Amino acid sequence: MKKTVLMAAVLATMLFGSSVEGQAAKLVANIDISSQRMTVRHGQAVYRWTVSTARKGYVTPRGSYRPQRTERMWYSRKYDMSPMPYSVFFRGGYAIHGTGAVKQLGRPASHGCVRLRTANAATFYSMVRQAGFRNTRIVVTD
Repeated sequence: MKKTVLMAAVLATMLFGSSVEGQAAKLVANIDISSQRMTVRHGQAVYRWTVSTARKGYVTPRGSYRPQRTERMWYSRKYDMSPMPYSVFFRGGYAIHGTGAVKQLGRPASHGCVRLRTANAATFYSMVRQAGFRNTRIVVTD
């Protein structure tokens, strides 16, 4: 009897521990096209970063997404092998990634990706890898 109660207690702890851990790992990145800002909420922490999204003639897709894949360093085959450090791909070839063009942050300048300072991209990349794709949401709005 004691063994059954002990096993039930262990199982309950595992189940509740997993769900609490899963909830604590939630990661949400909100990209606001009009303000060219990205707000990231990870647990109790909140980060606000300036970004660059699509310039005239290009589009950054709006919607709610989960990451599809991550690449520590990626080179855009479509745009002259441009470096895309700490890429978090969220829709096909669209990603949140670092850039060296920091003077352009805060205004539309990309071919559609969401660019941010490389250090911030590295931070976000690490958070996504820690939280997991299923616990991460990327929301792009006007």
